[in-house]
Amino acid sequence: MVSWGRLILHAFSFSPISDNGLSKIYTPDKAKFTVPAAQPAKSVLGGSNGKSFHGPAFISNGMQALENALGQHQQDGNSVLGSLDAPKLPSFRTDGGTPLPFGFPWGQSTANNTNYYTDTPNTGVTRYYDFEISAGQIAPDGVFKEGVLINGQFPGPTIEANWGDMISITVKNSLDEGTSMHWHGLLQKATPWYDGVPTIMQCPIAPGKSFTYTFQADLYGTSWYHSHFSAQYAGGAAGAMIIYGPKNVDYDIDLGPVILTDWYHQDYYTLVEQTMSKASDNTPQPASNNNLINGKMNFPCYAGVNCTENAGVSKFSFTSGKKHRLRLINMSAEAMQKFSIDGHTMTVIANDFVPVEPYEVAVVTLAVGQRTDIIVEADGSPTDSVWMRSNIKYCSLTDGTVDEAVAAIYYESADNTTIPTSNSSVTVAQLSYCNNDDLSVTKPFFPITPDPNPSTTEDLIIEYRTNETDFNLWFVNNVSFRGDYNNPVLLEAKLGNLDFPEEYHVMNFGSNNTVRLIVYNYFAFGGHPMHQHGHNVYVLAEGFGEWDNTVTNPGNPQRRDTVWVQAAKDKDTPAYVVLQFDQDNPGSWPFHCHIAWHVSAGLYVSILERPDDIRKNMKIPG
Repeated sequence: MVSWGRLILHAFSFSPISDNGLSKIYTPDKAKFTVPAAQPAKSVLGGSNGKSFHGPAFISNGMQALENALGQHQQDGNSVLGSLDAPKLPSFRTDGGTPLPFGFPWGQSTANNTNYYTDTPNTGVTRYYDFEISAGQIAPDGVFKEGVLINGQFPGPTIEANWGDMISITVKNSLDEGTSMHWHGLLQKATPWYDGVPTIMQCPIAPGKSFTYTFQADLYGTSWYHSHFSAQYAGGAAGAMIIYGPKNVDYDIDLGPVILTDWYHQDYYTLVEQTMSKASDNTPQPASNNNLINGKMNFPCYAGVNCTENAGVSKFSFTSGKKHRLRLINMSAEAMQKFSIDGHTMTVIANDFVPVEPYEVAVVTLAVGQRTDIIVEADGSPTDSVWMRSNIKYCSLTDGTVDEAVAAIYYESADNTTIPTSNSSVTVAQLSYCNNDDLSVTKPFFPITPDPNPSTTEDLIIEYRTNETDFNLWFVNNVSFRGDYNNPVLLEAKLGNLDFPEEYHVMNFGSNNTVRLIVYNYFAFGGHPMHQHGHNVYVLAEGFGEWDNTVTNPGNPQRRDTVWVQAAKDKDTPAYVVLQFDQDNPGSWPFHCHIAWHVSAGLYVSILERPDDIRKNMKIPG
């Protein structure tokens, strides 16, 4: 049975504005701020049966080898990620008649001589995929549950294309509710109607129906795709998306995606219901039960849980003396991931779809939706085995049973069933610092200077409050979002209908050339990974209190598509982040928190960009 009521998201609305800039339209009413329900006391590490297991992988006492008791298919369906059979990635795809002018699909374009926002190559090649979204039982950590699968697997199939390729993906919906698919981080400059967000640019794909998305790989690097319908991706409807492009750093081996995912033993819809319970019920927000690397981790099974011990952790191979590229992706519902490799330093070469000037880190911090590409030099001995780790203990909501995912890395002469004995040198201070790397060190490899005098500036005030019907919701500038699946904003704008209901929270920036957003978070209990569709934003500044107009790296500030705004210090001292983008991509573009439970409760706005161009020039397929 289709429950259409569960399709409604929450977000916010705005009325059309002129090109003359915006004034501050809202001052927060601090008396209305709501304190979230207290989380239950955390379990001891390992849970009630923790004494029966040992090591960071929770291996059963007495086990002397690192083996996968469940097998690949029972654990993750048809996925091969996390197994030693997972393929290494090439420098680019050469199949399908790929032309190679000057030896590369993208010709003479390089990472430092080509503006990838304006000079996307056209390879003349289309990559075709068929996805079926269905329900199915999986056990990524040994606990069996009903998941939302793509082609019978979790994570979903990895999309691979060259920069400038077209990608055509037919999505068949075999669920009993609607669905859609979003291609995270791609600009969709020629195809905004294929961005994949119900209520904004399409209706949901109905049960039993199919829909084909066709768009260009207009940026390159590492990203992911996911359902943008309710919180389906928290149930498993997501996968990696790799767009091959010019290198900004040399390396020897591309190990491919390393997907980091918090994991819940309840189905996603139950978790959404928990999120949307009445305030008077005093129900806490969902807390994760585990953390996964490429869809795998063990769980310390206990009585009453349908669980298999030693289900299996992911395994990777290193070759001594070689430089390895790892493509880190945070596909979590809520967790901030703190990634490290025992005994190894990591060099960051890209954040989101933006190559950066390389810099070294001991820990990579990824908020939900963010990606970081790293180079790791295998400077150990050929017989070494070490732990890869991703920690969510300090900056995320967990039940305490498992707060760190691990995977095993084996050098070329190591026994690939050996249990690594390496230790982490990462400190508690590093793990409990709940923010990305400092803006001063994250300089894009291809420099761009934003306009220091934007056409318009707007404050966005994030609050957590109880509404008149006793529900705790997120508000932005005093509006909590609701969308209408039957009347997507982009289609209405094409018809010239710009008078939207307040709850749609449409911010119409007209034909302004540049827009600056100062985002203030008044919530003192957590931050927000804010994702901007249709753009990489300039990240000009971050801090606490009121922005003082100082810009970090004004000649070449950080750019990315998902930006973390920290928790407020207190109700009187908000955190802020200052963003800017050029209005060069007509469309209706969501700007929302990527924590599944926050977007479900209203933290969402739709930016309407150049509506006259939409009405006059946009040719939306029928």
